[in-house]
Amino acid sequence: MAKGKITKILVIRFSSIGDIVLTTPILRCLSVQTGAEIHFLTKSAYSSLLRPNPYISRIWALEDSMSSLLPALHREGFDYIVDLHKNLRTWRTRFFLGVPGSSFPKLNLAKWLMVNLKVNRLPDRHIVDRYFDAVKSLGVRYDGAGLDHFFPDDDTPKLPGIRGGRIPKDLVCFAIGGAHSTKRLPMEQLKKICLELPNPIVLIGGASEASAGKQLAALDPDRIYDLCGQVGLHESAKWIRESSVLITHDTGMMHLGAALRKRIVSIWGNTIPAFGMYPFYPEGASPAFISEVLELSCRPCSKIGFDVCPKGHFNCMQGQNILQILDQVKKETELR
Repeated sequence: MAKGKITKILVIRFSSIGDIVLTTPILRCLSVQTGAEIHFLTKSAYSSLLRPNPYISRIWALEDSMSSLLPALHREGFDYIVDLHKNLRTWRTRFFLGVPGSSFPKLNLAKWLMVNLKVNRLPDRHIVDRYFDAVKSLGVRYDGAGLDHFFPDDDTPKLPGIRGGRIPKDLVCFAIGGAHSTKRLPMEQLKKICLELPNPIVLIGGASEASAGKQLAALDPDRIYDLCGQVGLHESAKWIRESSVLITHDTGMMHLGAALRKRIVSIWGNTIPAFGMYPFYPEGASPAFISEVLELSCRPCSKIGFDVCPKGHFNCMQGQNILQILDQVKKETELR
């Protein structure tokens, strides 16, 4: 239990995009419900994601080592630390600063049992709800308002080659990337979706998806627009915002889509929604469809992912029902 007046709080989450987006309800509720000054410690690569967030007073960007940051953090005089990463580095930070703090149940043992023995001891709780366990002692409760994403500006993005730069009707945003290959559809299935969808499609992804984006756009250059590796994080989020439906793997783009209240068709490979990181919406709303291959004895094979399928068959993605995915995208477009 935190004692005394809390006026300055340090929240820690080093990575990655999706995990950081999932901290935004904590930031909002901490700021609104305690009135404290909220600071956020993360890796420098992700600081731009949170810079426009009005609930954060200061972002502390980790470059390579904590050694240079720790003295400055100590001088800041924090009253409390909310550890939403919970690893050796955050333990060291909390120990050095020597102020009260708390963390959340990471469920490493339950995840290990599920991955290695297929014994399910996972609670039926989203990770956001577990994050809020870390702030109970401050009297902070979830407000039901979902995730946040704030833009540095609100300019509508423009598609190259479109007369007048207007956004096509019923645009589908397809986030084709993923940090690990076992979380991504193979190229042939990506092609099937792009060819069979009648909608205009904008492809988003990082530099590692640039080659795949070019291949997919070449299938129908008048209808499929490739932006992979060409736009930054906030620009990608703008395309998600402007679309009627987001198709995505289990990635950070999925969580950005939920933060923007978009209809989502999410495709899951080696990971499972039961880990607690499925799309998180405001209370009373759940416009997301989850496509997964159930009853595979080898799934989940990891809580994160691999470069190649450990079994060699990749059934969790090869067995995806593409027709069902296409039908769901059509339904979600009509519901917009």
